[in-house]
Amino acid sequence: MAKINSNYNKLAAGYLFPEIAKRTKAFAEKNPGVAVLRLGIGNTTEPLAPSIIKALHLGVEKLADVKTYSGYGDEQGDSRLRKAIVDYYSSIGVSLESDEVFVSDGAKPDSANIQSIFSGKCIVAVQDPAYPVYVDSNVIAGRTGSANGPTYEGLVYMPCNEENGYFPEVPREKVDLIYLCSPNNPTGVVATKEQLKKFVEYAKKNKAVIIFDAAYNWFITDNSLPKSIYEVEGAKDCAIELNSFSKFSGFTGVRLGWCIVPKAVVTEDSAPGKVNQLWNRRQTTMFNGASNIVQEGGLAALTKEGALENQKVIDYYIENAKIIREGLIAKGFNVFGGTNAPYLWVRTPNNMKSWDFFDKILLEANVVVTPGSGFGPSGEGYFRVSAFGHRENVIKAVESIKNNLKL
Repeated sequence: MAKINSNYNKLAAGYLFPEIAKRTKAFAEKNPGVAVLRLGIGNTTEPLAPSIIKALHLGVEKLADVKTYSGYGDEQGDSRLRKAIVDYYSSIGVSLESDEVFVSDGAKPDSANIQSIFSGKCIVAVQDPAYPVYVDSNVIAGRTGSANGPTYEGLVYMPCNEENGYFPEVPREKVDLIYLCSPNNPTGVVATKEQLKKFVEYAKKNKAVIIFDAAYNWFITDNSLPKSIYEVEGAKDCAIELNSFSKFSGFTGVRLGWCIVPKAVVTEDSAPGKVNQLWNRRQTTMFNGASNIVQEGGLAALTKEGALENQKVIDYYIENAKIIREGLIAKGFNVFGGTNAPYLWVRTPNNMKSWDFFDKILLEANVVVTPGSGFGPSGEGYFRVSAFGHRENVIKAVESIKNNLKL
């Protein structure tokens, strides 16, 4: 008799972003003709760079000619793209080998799939607030107990709050897998090298593995801040890094990312090389590789020309963040992030609950934001604002908040 994976039943009702869509749709139906201004989900809005478009066309044209047609590619990714990623890391002072790079269809699936190579008994620690997939994928894998209000039994939450600068302290207890994200989604805060060093030291001491999401590192303009955890000495012994073309190249609907699994990574029961081998085995078993067409676009994104074109778009979003930040501060909000990241983390007024404020700002200013409680218990009393959007809409949203929201 077939049975379902009952761990799905533990998941909190309604994933964050579908719930936002549901409430926004209900508002629009009740208020026909009212323009909804979106500062919520982190979906890019600006067109792909010209060099990327050209490369994507090239990828299609190759498939139209028998001389250049390609079927399945390497599950680990096009060798040219893997080398380009290695070269990118070299440009920021990090040395990697091509067989430590695994090209994928995005950092989100990687962040969920990577934990499948680790024991189901691993104790998991997550930054709190955190991107929901870190938590939900481990709930589905059975590494937690039932939900207890906003938390799950058996999961170690590392609170990020104003007192610690929105970056957590290392766990007091022994944990096995640690999810970190910098620049952080949702807070927009970037970890310093000293802060990451503490986690590397902890992980090496406890034979833990850090799963480090660096998908927004392209937005870091402060050169004193690390763009990769591998800028910290010893990190290759204990850290797996995820990255994505989604935000710096606008590939949200194109889908391309990568995962770095250094051969030096060890666990309590494995020698160097084993974790890398396991991930390679997982990918060759369950993944047929990223699209050949899309990988041509990824190659273009990592060229000098592509990088310059992409930087213009990143600068555009950072300017959006500046406009939002200045507008919210002028309105009287307490605002964090938004300088080296596309997200701003904002305290709700008058100690309002996050979802209550979501409804209020939608009703009064017709603006959609993301409730902080959807990112974990420490997100209650905050909301996330995204700088992804067309400039004119961002300006309209900020003006509507300043003119219509009643505080």
